[in-house]
Amino acid sequence: MASDGEGALLSLHYEVFGKVQGVFFRKHTQKEAKRLGLTGWVQNTVQGTVKGQLQGAEERVRAMQTWLRNTGSPKSQIERVEFTNQKRIQQREYSDFQIIK
Repeated sequence: MASDGEGALLSLHYEVFGKVQGVFFRKHTQKEAKRLGLTGWVQNTVQGTVKGQLQGAEERVRAMQTWLRNTGSPKSQIERVEFTNQKRIQQREYSDFQIIK
């Protein structure tokens, strides 16, 4: 059980493919993650994708997965999202959700 009373905590990595750079994707991802109470990070890659890590209550992580798959930033065009390294965790490794430059 998580120490902060959130229930089951989930951690996973994600990578978003498509037109996701130069369209404020990281900013919108951070805003949505914070709205859902998630922690982790997001950054652009040299391959033109956006990747990061999410941590938080399972149902909120699932909501963010749906957002990354279907919504994104207004001008983005998401082709696909890969979720990897999913695991249950006892406590969060991050205190908030950062954009990494």
